[in-house]
Amino acid sequence: MRLKEVKIDSTNKLNLDIMELPSTCVIVISDGKAKLGELPAFAETNIVTHAGKVKRIKWNEGEEF
Repeated sequence: MRLKEVKIDSTNKLNLDIMELPSTCVIVISDGKAKLGELPAFAETNIVTHAGKVKRIKWNEGEEF
């Protein structure tokens, strides 16, 4: 799986060290959960929602010619 779960502490806060994150990434928060994913060099990333919650994340990668 491309996305990794990010811990939310007992006070409902995200604690992230930006020096440990990939240089380009996305953090998606939905329904009390947070996930982090590194962005590929060339791609479209679509976030699909349903009923106000993230349902799916689609990655459509390509390569420069």
